[in-house]
Amino acid sequence: MRKSMIWAAVCAALLVPVAAAGFSPLLQWRQPVYIVAGFAGIVGFALMLLQPLLAGGYLPGLPALKGRRVHRWVGAGIVALVVLHVGGLWLTSPPDVVDALLLRSPTPFSVWGVLVMWLIFATAALAVLRKRLGMRPMTWRRAHTALAVLIVAGTGLHAVLIQGTMETLSKYALFALALGATVKVIWDLRIWAARRRASR
Repeated sequence: MRKSMIWAAVCAALLVPVAAAGFSPLLQWRQPVYIVAGFAGIVGFALMLLQPLLAGGYLPGLPALKGRRVHRWVGAGIVALVVLHVGGLWLTSPPDVVDALLLRSPTPFSVWGVLVMWLIFATAALAVLRKRLGMRPMTWRRAHTALAVLIVAGTGLHAVLIQGTMETLSKYALFALALGATVKVIWDLRIWAARRRASR
């Protein structure tokens, strides 16, 4: 029962913001490509709640080792969703995307979105090139953790600053949950590492 309740709560936290955006009246005036691009961003944002839960081994049936494997696949999915999000927006309004990429956009949410995009690409590059770069596990973990915090915080700011299809309450709730889960996992893993060192 407890396992089912945890999974139900996680699924609700992931799906409610996406479903709520689906009822936005703003969708009536949008092109299909723009809608797909927008929902790619929303789903990518929702998956950021799942990432720390997988990395920390908090989900029933997915212990830490198995959860981290799924974490890598979800991370790859987020990268693909970012590409789809930006590519779709490019197709609908190239000048706006160019202004955003060059940090010339007058809208703050565009700046946050671009910064997060590059942070996500940097995280993916570090994951792929980690062995070639000869990074120590602790160095990699610290870099990955720092990037994860910046990505979640930046994505949340990007989302809450947009007056768009996402419903306000569910958007803020998703931001709080994703950031809270990320901070909790970092705290728990720090404590676990400290205890392991103390036991040696």
